[in-house]
Amino acid sequence: MSKLTNWVIGGVAVIVIGGIAYATFGHKSAEKSNNKIVTVGIMSGSKQDTDIWNSVSKTAKDKYGITLKFKQFSDYNQPNKALAAGDIDINAFQHYAFLAASNKATGDKIVAIGDTVISPIRLYSNTYKKVSEYKTGDTIVVPNDTSNESRSLYVLKAAGLIDLKSGLTTATVKDITKNPKSLKIKELAADQTARSLTDVQGAVVNGTYADTAGLDYKKAIFVEPINKNSHQWVNIIAAKSANKNKQVLKDVVKSYHTQTTKNAINKAYDGVELAAWDTDFSK
Repeated sequence: MSKLTNWVIGGVAVIVIGGIAYATFGHKSAEKSNNKIVTVGIMSGSKQDTDIWNSVSKTAKDKYGITLKFKQFSDYNQPNKALAAGDIDINAFQHYAFLAASNKATGDKIVAIGDTVISPIRLYSNTYKKVSEYKTGDTIVVPNDTSNESRSLYVLKAAGLIDLKSGLTTATVKDITKNPKSLKIKELAADQTARSLTDVQGAVVNGTYADTAGLDYKKAIFVEPINKNSHQWVNIIAAKSANKNKQVLKDVVKSYHTQTTKNAINKAYDGVELAAWDTDFSK
């Protein structure tokens, strides 16, 4: 075999081996670049919420190559702390008003990057079937955190049970101006409101804790109305301000804002929770 032939064969071999090596390395690099993991902080919760996030996870994986991992919390005060500390990448548990109050209290720079659902809160009672049945001196429990206490008091106002000072950003029990039935408004940790129903005549309960307690939404005696003032109660996906423009986080939001997710929400909650990015708040 001539030197020229040996050189040609050797050259071809180098090219083939090099091509195989490049293809293998390139494939692994592509796999690595597609191996995007986002950790989401959520509240310990219901099968319904799990079903919705399973749907979002599938979309994120199939369309964007993103793997969603979840860290669950039982206390509303924890997910923002975890986000600020970098223990999670985003969280999805709070509404706009809660985030504003949290940032004000802590100085954290956490921002909303996408809407998820709006879950009207409800007044429940084991004692009565209608709001009009309340009697003088009855006790109603509301959550004690700033934003949800205010929201609950406005629910009681909408129900015609109390009136509040005008022009308020947030209301407390001290802002009640009319209370015709001298109702006792008791403040309690949000995760305890549902449990209190055996001891009081009513409780305003957030959707998360209503799920956990197994409350029947259809048996609520009053439901928060949806109108132009409701947008502050829209639940959100939140991130640290410094990370808000990261494409991978934007893609998680896109994975949530799909008809598939909307169908999952409707199936899970039968109209109790609404897809907020597709809800009319102009009324």
